[in-house]
Amino acid sequence: MQLSETATVVTGGASGLGAAVARHFRTKGGAVTIFDRDEANGTILAAEIGATFCAVDVTDGPSVAAGVAVAVQAMGKISALVNCAGIVTGAKIVGREGPHDLAQFRRTVDVNLTGTFNCLRLCAAEMARNPSVEGERGVIVNTASVAAFDGQKGQAAYAASKAGIAGMTLPAARDLAGNGIRICAIAPGVFLTPMLEGLGPELQESLAAEVTFPRRLGRPGEFAALAGFIVECGYLNGEVIRLDGALRMR
Repeated sequence: MQLSETATVVTGGASGLGAAVARHFRTKGGAVTIFDRDEANGTILAAEIGATFCAVDVTDGPSVAAGVAVAVQAMGKISALVNCAGIVTGAKIVGREGPHDLAQFRRTVDVNLTGTFNCLRLCAAEMARNPSVEGERGVIVNTASVAAFDGQKGQAAYAASKAGIAGMTLPAARDLAGNGIRICAIAPGVFLTPMLEGLGPELQESLAAEVTFPRRLGRPGEFAALAGFIVECGYLNGEVIRLDGALRMR
């Protein structure tokens, strides 16, 4: 599947990695619909790159279903989904103020894991209606994290949510094979997103120093390029790909 021919939904597409994916896919000539709760930035970006924006809460079934309907109306179909929506939380299981807040744990899993699955299931159902091109009807790229494999202290909730994304990749690929839909996940390391930019250069340098090579933070465009490669490489399926400069968190 060529990017120029894709009709892609990008969740969390108003900023960060999702925005980079939306820009990259539009640059290659594909149609894009952005799902995000951030209406202000999402609307601005969509107008800038010639995409469609829809305010969507990925944790809510009817909200995503409505977004899928908007995407199909705007693009004529959905042939790719890149799930970038997510939140980052940090808390020790037993901290100074007592045990880990259960509501925070549930919220992290709800947004990162359940939200990813919610968009996956509804977009996959729409993809299954597409005409088959060499047996393929759609491609899904989810966002895991290196924390799924070597999470740090205070990342129990976040690591669990991302490990769930990694863990469902192969069974989802097997489930969707009969529908002609491929699915992979990218496990990014430390990337220079707006959240990290706000932490200041000193902390950015300390994080970059942990990367094996190249000793720098990842660039959102590199994530977007890998997502594009997954979409275009028809034999790539059921795989979780680390994109981290050989970083191993300690």
